[in-house]
Amino acid sequence: MGANQAWSAQPRLSGEHVALEPLSLAHADGLRAALAGGELARLWYTNVPAPEGVDAYIEAALAMRDRGQAWPFVVLDGQGGVVGSTRYYDMDAQVPRLQIGYTFYAPRVQRTGLNTQAKWLLLRHAFETMGCIAVGLETSWFNLASRTAIARLGAKQDGVLRNHRRHADGSPRDTVAFSIIDTEWQAVKRNLEYKLARHATGAQHD
Repeated sequence: MGANQAWSAQPRLSGEHVALEPLSLAHADGLRAALAGGELARLWYTNVPAPEGVDAYIEAALAMRDRGQAWPFVVLDGQGGVVGSTRYYDMDAQVPRLQIGYTFYAPRVQRTGLNTQAKWLLLRHAFETMGCIAVGLETSWFNLASRTAIARLGAKQDGVLRNHRRHADGSPRDTVAFSIIDTEWQAVKRNLEYKLARHATGAQHD
C-alpha cells in the first residue's frame, strides 16, 4: 500500500492482546461499561468522559473524523471486550505527521501488555505504512503518570506549550509535547517489543 493510499481509509489494527477498530456509536454501551464509576473522569487534568457523556464524546470524535482531522479508534481486549479509546489526530499527510492521543483505558488493563501492544500497532502503522516522519504525543503538565508512560515509550520531550488547551473543567492547560521521529522508530520499536516479551513471560513491567 502506498503512503498516499494509506492516508485515505482508517485501518483496523490487531495483535494478540488488543484490536483497534474505527469508533462508532455502536461502541457506546461498551465504553460506558469500561468507564463505570466515573473514576477516570474525576481526574481533573484529563479529558476522559464520564459514563453519561460517552455519546457526546463519540459524536465529537466522529465529527473530527468527518472533517478529516482524526481517526478515532475503540480499543478491544483479546476477547473482543471494549476497554477504551484512542485516536490519530492533527493528521497532516503533507509532512507527513500525526499525533496519537485522546487515549483512555479501563483501570483493569492499564500498564498491561494490551497498552504496550496498542502503542506498538499505532506507531508501526504510522511509520511503516503511512510513512510518517514524526509522531507526536501530548499530555497535561499535571498528568505525571501519562508523562512518565510517554517517556517510557522512548519519546523525547519537545517542550511545554503554556496555556495551550483547556482541561475538561475549563482551566487552562500547559501541554507537555513529546515526539518520536522516523530515525528513532527502530529503537522505539525494539523497546516496545522487548516490553511485550516481558509481559508474555510474566516479568514485572518497568
